[in-house]
Amino acid sequence: MFQGCFTALVTPFKEGKVDEDALKRLLEIQIEAGVAGVVPCGTTGESATLSYEEHNRVIELTKELTEGKIKVIAGTGSNSTAETIMLTRHAEEVGADAALLITPYYNKPTQKGLLEHYGKIAEHTSIPLILYNVPSRTGVNMLPETVARLSEFENIVGIKEASGDLDQVSQIIELTGEDFTVLSGDDSLTLPMLAIGGRGVISVTSNILPSEVSLLCKHFFDGNLEEARKLHQRLQPLNRIMFIETNPIPVKTALSMMGLIEEELRLPLTTITDANRIKLEELLKNYGLIKEA
Repeated sequence: MFQGCFTALVTPFKEGKVDEDALKRLLEIQIEAGVAGVVPCGTTGESATLSYEEHNRVIELTKELTEGKIKVIAGTGSNSTAETIMLTRHAEEVGADAALLITPYYNKPTQKGLLEHYGKIAEHTSIPLILYNVPSRTGVNMLPETVARLSEFENIVGIKEASGDLDQVSQIIELTGEDFTVLSGDDSLTLPMLAIGGRGVISVTSNILPSEVSLLCKHFFDGNLEEARKLHQRLQPLNRIMFIETNPIPVKTALSMMGLIEEELRLPLTTITDANRIKLEELLKNYGLIKEA
């Protein structure tokens, strides 16, 4: 059901509010580039600082502007089970194709807590659910055995895996079977994860180069492994610099340099340091994404 490149979309702001015009521009670029889908209101979309009204509006608008063209995987996870159910039900009501559910952060549930958290959400919704494991940001690692048990729920259909551990990814694939979709949560590991059975990527880099990230996936599934490898190597410097500071600081700075959004983040995130700004600007020039002054 979910294969290829799904862009972890930024939420553009202007004067403290969601910039709907900029969001529309970004979505048009993604559609034209041929991505499989977009993920609004995830980590890259600064979901933790969006009000409920903003969160719901971004998902509604994204679905409205992409209807019938690409898939929408709505970020609806939080560290509260009740809140997650509320946000997920809204995404279901407005027609999102799936919901992405991060492991609860800060409260650090046990594996039993994760089972009960996701199980409760699965019982109270019918939209396809994609788990999201990113221990570096949440402080908890969802183990392969836990993922396997959760995959038994009919509407839990996949996982965005960002542990950075290819052995763990391999175990998940081994334990869950072919009907369960594993997507890379690390741009730099997209090709290695595809090689061991992953089905695609939820990508930060594809905010910047959506056509090339999409093409990497396409080449792999078409059997053009050498072309996929070449694109992997070409994209690696950009993949790395997207995390030179906390995501989404670099990617929003890059999009601003490209003239696509305002350079605006919400506290506690702040603007990129001067030294890293210089590095990012030089790399974007090397890729031909911005022009020399």
